[in-house]
Amino acid sequence: MSGGNSVFQGMEYVYEVYKEKSFSKAAANLFISQPSLSANVKRIEKRIGYPIFDRSTKPLQLTECGEKYIQAVERIMDIQKNFSDFVQDWGQLKTGSLSIGGSNFFSSWILPPLIAKFSRTYPSIKISLIEESTANLTQLLQVGKLDFIIDNGTLDKRFFDSVVYQKEQLLLAVPGIFSVNKHLTPYQVPIRKIRDGSFVSVGYPPVPLQDFAEEPFIMLKPDNDTGKRALSICQENHFSPSIIFQMDQQMTAYNIASSGMGITFIGDMLLSRVPINPSLTFYQLPGKTCQRNVSFYWKKGRYLNNAMNVFLKML
Repeated sequence: MSGGNSVFQGMEYVYEVYKEKSFSKAAANLFISQPSLSANVKRIEKRIGYPIFDRSTKPLQLTECGEKYIQAVERIMDIQKNFSDFVQDWGQLKTGSLSIGGSNFFSSWILPPLIAKFSRTYPSIKISLIEESTANLTQLLQVGKLDFIIDNGTLDKRFFDSVVYQKEQLLLAVPGIFSVNKHLTPYQVPIRKIRDGSFVSVGYPPVPLQDFAEEPFIMLKPDNDTGKRALSICQENHFSPSIIFQMDQQMTAYNIASSGMGITFIGDMLLSRVPINPSLTFYQLPGKTCQRNVSFYWKKGRYLNNAMNVFLKML
């Protein structure tokens, strides 16, 4: 390794290229020209004495040296973030920031009132709200770009700590125009019971999924917790749904079902907040796979600053 400037001076350029796996995309994100970005990365590689990226592959891949370099950069970023949080605490919440991420539904319906309440109490704290997929949010949380994410999936406890915000239950949403509803009246759950949460204690009988064998389904993709659970519920009940669409977001599946195109699995948390749609009929699902926790997650081992602790106490 050559002497002189630190090999970590300009590490943010390398890290952006690593995230995007593309010099052109990284340059656009950093608001610099691609030749300038390439020169900065080559300068760091020259200091190290070995290449960080294998430029012969598409998309761009790390070399063995590059993998070690990125691991070191992430550790440095953690140290910087933890120290920055510590310094912010000396200001006793008079300054600082809080970054929270969620999917489309959580960013639209759950986080805004929580953020508004926090901002009214601590107006000097800058709050960032990031709307992304669970996979992207998890990566941002892992590298310290987010303080919290809210999600209904279960993140790896080896890497993340969490606190339960609310329990949630999946239900079956069926377009009211489907004739199958006519003989399933005893199983139907009134939307008002879902919105006030009383349907859980009433104990509506679970609907037999086999009755929907001839109907089209709108599912979420298997990498989504709702999609994963929906498939498990079907398998547990020896039922194979006829899938016409696979979506990324619950809200999208809900809107498509509302248009009468197919049946979907939907959480009571969403149904209790979005405007009532009289075109859908709802059913309780069998088994315990339909029950889950909605939790706030943060990276295990990181320093929880005052802003983060106050936010958690507010939940």
